[in-house]
Formats: sequence, C-alpha cells, structure tokens
Amino acid sequence: MSSQELVTLNVGGKIFTTRFSTIKQFPASRLTRMLDGRDQEFKMVGGQIFVDRDGVLFSFILDFLRTHQLLLPTDFSDYLRLQREALFYELDPLVDLLNQEHLLQPRPALVEVHFLSRNTQAFFRVFGSCSKTIEMLTGRITVFIEQHSAPTWSSNSFPHQVNLLPLPPQRPSYHDLVFQCGSDSTTDNQTGVRYVSIKPDNRKLANGTNVLGLLIDTLLMEGFHLVSTRTVSEDKIECYSFERIKRPEALSMNKTLKPETTITPEQSQKKK
Repeated sequence: MSSQELVTLNVGGKIFTTRFSTIKQFPASRLTRMLDGRDQEFKMVGGQIFVDRDGVLFSFILDFLRTHQLLLPTDFSDYLRLQREALFYELDPLVDLLNQEHLLQPRPALVEVHFLSRNTQAFFRVFGSCSKTIEMLTGRITVFIEQHSAPTWSSNSFPHQVNLLPLPPQRPSYHDLVFQCGSDSTTDNQTGVRYVSIKPDNRKLANGTNVLGLLIDTLLMEGFHLVSTRTVSEDKIECYSFERIKRPEALSMNKTLKPETTITPEQSQKKK
C-alpha cells in the first residue's frame, strides 16, 4: 500500500492512521474538506493533521466511518458528547443514529424464580422479562411423572411396573413457566413421584432444594447474576431475582437512513 493512500491524524494527542478513502466517506462532511485543504482550522504538523478535539470519542467516529455501523461499549454514557463531535465533523448519518439513543443503551433482562416447599412437594414458577429466556428454560426442563402399570402376569409376586412419562413445564403465558417435583398421593392411594431434569445435566431430581440449586446454576451459566432474595411471609415463598445486561446490537446506517430519491427527466417535465 502506498503511503500516499494513508493519512495520520493527531486528535487531541491520540494518533490515528487510516486510509484517505475512509475519512472521505461522506463528501459533505467537514472531514472531507479537511483532507482537501478547504478547512483552515485543521493544520498539518510534522506530517500529521492536528485536530483539537476529543481523541477518545474520535475512535468511535473512525469505527463508524470504517463499518457504517454504530456499536458502543455496554458502559458507554457520553451520548451527548459524541453527538456534539458528530455535529462538529458534520457527519449527519452518525447524528441520526445517535438520535436513537434508546436503541443504543443496554437493556437488562430480568428473571424471578418463585420456590415453595410444602411437605414432600416443591413448586416452581419462573417469570422472565424476555420471552426468549423462558423459551430457553422450557426447552431444557423436563418433568418426569411416575406411571404405575399393572403386571403382565396375574401373580402377586410381581410388583407393578413404574414408567416415567416426560412432560414439558406448563406455560401460563409467554413470560412464565410452572413445574413441580416431589411425591404426592394419587387418586388410587398410590404415591407418585415427579422428577425434574434440567439439561445438560442428565439427573432426574425429586428433591426441591436440589432442583432449585440446579436451576440457579443454569441461570448463572447463562450470564444472569443474582440480584436479591426475599421471602413472602404469608406463604413462605422464596423469591430469587436475577438480572443480565443485554448488549445492544449495532445500528446500521443503511437501515436507518432513507435512500436518496433521484428524479428522472420525465418526472421533472411532469412537475413543470
């Protein structure tokens, strides 16, 4: 690559080297005028174009020029300052993207687990602000119900056979799921047991505390963090609240800006 194709900028003391074509992405911008020598505010010093602006924020501007996308760090908060820099460089497409600040900010995904242990049974209800999280858990959780079948031979020496019927957890809505485990009495006075399995763990657990621990581990492995715990006094329901910061997707310039309309000679004649 020829050195004539490269340009070095000193922006507030930070050095950036890139292509001329990258800086001149937008002909109407002040950056293009800077390279063409039409803006006297920018001076050439020691082979570098000196720009008396914020160098840290310019790194985001240069990334936008290279990709035509705006993707900011999760902890970024200087939207107004970055927009001010975009206005200074007269980069209208970047200003338009920054006007969509609500799409650029990270949004938390919330999950709340309600756990009730009563005698030999345990009941679970999971609420999620994002339906995809509930769908993920539904695909991993399986409830196995004991089914007693009569012996094939009419002899008291052969006990009833026990089969495990797999069932998904119940979905009262898109944002929650319900399941239970433990032993209960069936209508024919036989004791039935509900087991719970959570992938990728292959164990079938009937103890509610063990299931709760595995469920919490699953959420932690999915990037959630335990925020708080509390107990509802009347029913003694244990509530566990989790949060996960969802990184925003990159905003693309092509998806945001309206394409320029071209007027053909025939259309111009009709207007006249």
